Amino acid sequence: MWRTLTTALVTLWLSTLLIPPETQAQAPSSSLIARGKYIFAAAGGCACHTSPASEGKQNGGGKKIEGPFGIVYTPNITPDKETGIGQWSQEAIINAIRRGVRPTGGKMHPVMPYPYYSFMAMEDLRALVAYLMTFPPVRNQVPPSQLRVAVPDLVIPDPPEKAPRSGIVRGRYLVDAVSACVDCHTGKTTRHRYLAGTLSGPEDTIVPNITPDPSTGISRWTKTQIIAYLQTGERPDGRRANRIMMEVIRGRSGGYGNMTRQDLTAIADYLRTIPPIQLAPQ
Repeated sequence: MWRTLTTALVTLWLSTLLIPPETQAQAPSSSLIARGKYIFAAAGGCACHTSPASEGKQNGGGKKIEGPFGIVYTPNITPDKETGIGQWSQEAIINAIRRGVRPTGGKMHPVMPYPYYSFMAMEDLRALVAYLMTFPPVRNQVPPSQLRVAVPDLVIPDPPEKAPRSGIVRGRYLVDAVSACVDCHTGKTTRHRYLAGTLSGPEDTIVPNITPDPSTGISRWTKTQIIAYLQTGERPDGRRANRIMMEVIRGRSGGYGNMTRQDLTAIADYLRTIPPIQLAPQ
């Protein structure tokens, strides 16, 4: 009997050696991937990572972003093992998202809004990574960026483990840490003009003031109108959001329009609490 048992155990041990390491690792749960998909949508569907350079294949990278800093090409964030993030560990991907550091140690320019994503909760970061790895791999070698200035050294805080679940604190978390609204709606101004808009936004667009300023902001918008705008891009006056905003509302596989009513309400409630600031020429 002991010989039979020993033979069976040895056979079982040998069989595990034949299983590739990635197969032995526990696969992400469907609930984790679903949570990651939601965070991906709340981040505007990472629209910058899809471009004609990758034949429009989602997350294939290659979008050219120009500014005073030089030229940045958005990375390929599909799980392609040669040109994407297929060889990166979970920790390496999280470091890139929230610290702007590549596995090689190289620093990314903060045109990638990692200074804001650094406040994202670890539970959401892990879910986001799990979802990113479900995309089809896209082979697209992105050109190196051409920077005119050095990448600044930033102090990146430790992220919280859990995200707020409801209320105004949830709204602030979504606005600042997930959707990174500050990146466009504060523009190149200092922090004291938080969300007051800019006349020189991405691709030379005018980015609206989303503070409750009575003359240039959204003080006259009702909570219902703010929610409807985030869902559809339709303003109370009948005008539509610009192309860039529509990209993050719709998204290729989800955008702000896919967020829950509870989360959109939390965002609307938070925006109505911030100090009103008048949009001024910059």
